Amino acid sequence: MAASPALAKPKAARVAHRTSTLKTQVQDLTALVKQLSARDEALQSQVQTLQAQVNSPPVQTAAVPPPPSYGQSPQPYGQTAQAGGGSPDVSLGGQGGSATVASEAKPQPRVAINDNNHFSLQSADGRYSIGLVGVVQFDAGGYFGFHPDSRYTGPQDLSSGVNARRARIGVSGAAGDFSYTFIYDAGNSQDTTQRGIEALQLTYNGIKGFAADIGYSSTPFTLDQATSSNDLLFLERSTPTNIAINYNAGDFRSNAGFRFYSDRYWLGAYVTGPSSSSDSHTQTGERLGAFERAAFQVLKGPDYSLHLGVAYDELIRAPNSGDTTSSATSVGTPDTLSLSDQPELRIDPTTLVNSGAIGTTANPVTGGSVFDVETAGTLRNFFYQGEYFHYTVDRKGLDDASFDGGYAQVAWILTGENHKYNPLAGSYTRIVPAHPFSVKEGNFGAFELAARVSYIDEIANYTPNLSLASQTDAINGGRQAGYTLGVNWYPNSVLRFMLDYNYIDFDKSQTTTATGAPLGSNIGSHFNAISLRSQVVF
Repeated sequence: MAASPALAKPKAARVAHRTSTLKTQVQDLTALVKQLSARDEALQSQVQTLQAQVNSPPVQTAAVPPPPSYGQSPQPYGQTAQAGGGSPDVSLGGQGGSATVASEAKPQPRVAINDNNHFSLQSADGRYSIGLVGVVQFDAGGYFGFHPDSRYTGPQDLSSGVNARRARIGVSGAAGDFSYTFIYDAGNSQDTTQRGIEALQLTYNGIKGFAADIGYSSTPFTLDQATSSNDLLFLERSTPTNIAINYNAGDFRSNAGFRFYSDRYWLGAYVTGPSSSSDSHTQTGERLGAFERAAFQVLKGPDYSLHLGVAYDELIRAPNSGDTTSSATSVGTPDTLSLSDQPELRIDPTTLVNSGAIGTTANPVTGGSVFDVETAGTLRNFFYQGEYFHYTVDRKGLDDASFDGGYAQVAWILTGENHKYNPLAGSYTRIVPAHPFSVKEGNFGAFELAARVSYIDEIANYTPNLSLASQTDAINGGRQAGYTLGVNWYPNSVLRFMLDYNYIDFDKSQTTTATGAPLGSNIGSHFNAISLRSQVVF
């Protein structure tokens, strides 16, 4: 049946409308394809440009490296900075403070930084370098509750105050298979501790695990002394340690020797001579000694260690102050030795433990020795260290004088870090905070609690209630017990603040009647001290 003309017209209109709509859509799609094609051509052009840049010599833009900065004070005995990032052959590039560095096939010198933020300038292969190093330690402290045991003699009080304990500046670096260090100490502003050339040392380290040293340096006799003064748990080393290194070791000491080391052992032997600042070189018999030390990490794991060691120090020739008389027939002056120490703080220069001058013209010192047993260990964030010392002084025509001392100390790091082992010195380093202080990030650095007890008995061949003059082989330096509590804050790897509380109990018998105190009466003292150190290691 055929459709009526009235129905056919609307149908034709609908077909025409659909056809027009499809044409419009086709036109839109065609325009979109052209637009995408243009974008594709632009992208291809950009890719070709980037490819051309890759194939051509690049020009890199780098920030100007800072000048050789105050970095970590060098680890003892020739440790150099580890290679790090830096900009070679930098030339300044205008007011913006940036520089361009043309890439060349030939390696270029560089600025390097180690884990302790010690910067150095290095040759391209890292075998030659120089870096500025140093440390500043500013101490403030006060003594209170001082109780002398005698009103006739002995210290009646100690003076509070401040002391620029260490102010060291110098350079260290590498020269092929050798390393070198020069450090001058201008510190010790308020005490009698020596100052001057602290280190002037040349080290051969061209063989892995072996080093040979010569010059002035801090000698690694005893575990406490092998620990850098930048890394100590407390402001000062224990008195028993300082008495041990009084013989012929310690800081500022001329020495020559060698050591073998790894992360499991340290073996070394050194000959030592006079100090760079405290021993006289005028008309004297200069000090001569030697020491040997062996230390082992008998247990070692990711979060624990056990360190054991022994050491032996020999005083071969005691120092002689020299014959300054004009008489050709003068018999000269005796070789003498003095063993003394301030009471584990360097604010007041007064010494309590003090042997006086050991040795006379008739009975000069002919030698001496110190035997040392050292222990240490870590367990996660816990640290322990302790040493025992046996001291001997030999004199012509007299019995040997022997006495003992030792210390033990512990630390607990509240923030979870631990003390790392330093294989170059066979000792432990200070902690490095896992999260350096930052107000923006809400970090506070690392905190550590520490405690120490020390004891030394510097009395030998002495009978109480008799004068010292009647006992020619006697030494009466006194007995001292020290108790120290410390809180250490490490904002970052460069800064440290240390707060110590000390209680010192010192006993000594009166040996003369000249002062009015009866023979044998106690002329010692006991007191408290609080001290604060601000430290910057650069």
